[in-house]
Amino acid sequence: MLKKLLIASIGVAILIGTIVYIKLDQFSAMEEATANMVMPPTVVTAQTVNEAQWEEIIPATGSVSALQGVTVSAEEGGRITQILFESSDDVEAGQVLIQLDTASEKSQLASAIAAEELARNELSRQKKLLAKNMTSDEALDRAEAQLKNSAAQVGVIKALIDKKTVRAPFSGRLGFRQVDLGQIVSVGDPIVTLQSLDPVYVDFSVPQQKLPLLKNNMDVRIKSDTDPETIFHGKIAHIDLGIDPITRNVQVQALAENTDEKLRVGMFVNVELVLPQKRAVLPVPATAVLYASFGNSVFVIDEQKNEASGEKELVLRQQFVTLGLARGDYIDVSDGLKAGETIVTSGVFKLATGTKVVIDNTLAPKTRLDPKPSDS
Repeated sequence: MLKKLLIASIGVAILIGTIVYIKLDQFSAMEEATANMVMPPTVVTAQTVNEAQWEEIIPATGSVSALQGVTVSAEEGGRITQILFESSDDVEAGQVLIQLDTASEKSQLASAIAAEELARNELSRQKKLLAKNMTSDEALDRAEAQLKNSAAQVGVIKALIDKKTVRAPFSGRLGFRQVDLGQIVSVGDPIVTLQSLDPVYVDFSVPQQKLPLLKNNMDVRIKSDTDPETIFHGKIAHIDLGIDPITRNVQVQALAENTDEKLRVGMFVNVELVLPQKRAVLPVPATAVLYASFGNSVFVIDEQKNEASGEKELVLRQQFVTLGLARGDYIDVSDGLKAGETIVTSGVFKLATGTKVVIDNTLAPKTRLDPKPSDS
């Protein structure tokens, strides 16, 4: 019995030894293969960094106001006998809008004209009598004064009739009609709004620190969310003399073209004040930057020679940089990078110094200074 157990134990030991030997041989082969294995290079997108000139822009928000805008009202009271416009009409300066009842004034005018004619005849008669020494200078003076008084009365009544004819003070577009035919209006009652829409004013404010940079006739670009594709151009027309004591901003008014009348009074707009000088920058795509609490960096692609094969290969080098102004999909690198260097533009979070790479820009993200993402 003991002999059988001994033989079985020897057999098990031989079997285990054989298995261990085989596994050790496999591990040795795997270790040798791993040591000799060369990892394939990582595929990256890349871009060469070049210097550029960026416009210096002061952004602001503003609102549109009319170059000229009034609420047309009556200078004299009376009953409306004619309405000669419709809401939203375009009118010319001096065009008649409404006519008030002038029947009484026209009767008074006829009487005044008759009185003026009588006074003129009386003056003529007195001049003839004076030439024959049949009247006095005093009578002639009274006749001249009466003629002037009669002429003045005619002028007053004509002015009153003219005031009862309401005209457009300037060319522009009318708003909603606020009166009806036959309505009796009093002095100052609103009739219709009138606004001049081309050009228009754009009012916005700028921080007081930017005041030394502002000058009349500087270029201004205006955008509205009602028509994002259109850029309206204008120039600074007025700069307020004072600073708002609460916001510490200075009010600026630009005069902008509005030939298509797409800008309406009261509309909210985005304003870009374009300064005459430009800034030299070294822009890189924002996706090329690896942001970290200990410092921001980019991966520079260097060309090196493989000592074993003698072939050239691309190797990554992490370069810490100082970032400046951001615009659109780009950000300016103010320090740490040189023009002409090639950097990785995407997927930088998975890279490290010394990684070998190949460049494939087939799926490289598109970058623009003025990105316009589609409405998804």
